[in-house]
Amino acid sequence: MITAQTLLWHELIGLAVSVVKAGNPAYVGISGPIMDETRNMLVILTPSGTKRVEKKGCVFLFTLPGGVRAEVDGSALVARPEKRISMRNKR
Repeated sequence: MITAQTLLWHELIGLAVSVVKAGNPAYVGISGPIMDETRNMLVILTPSGTKRVEKKGCVFLFTLPGGVRAEVDGSALVARPEKRISMRNKR
């Protein structure tokens, strides 16, 4: 089960997300489900199409299953998804 405490170690694709703070003001307000993830970017589906948002320098607000919201600094997400998920076993 995904919780705010374990969010970093789970798959992000499919979760609803909003950009609440960003070094690039054009990113603020982008929201929608995550369609894809790379080491440095999240691909978010918006009503106007997909947007690629850098993880580093942004603060994201995730809506988890059950309606719980979690705010995450994007710097904590910078890693290849498969490496970030496997780090759980090392901590």
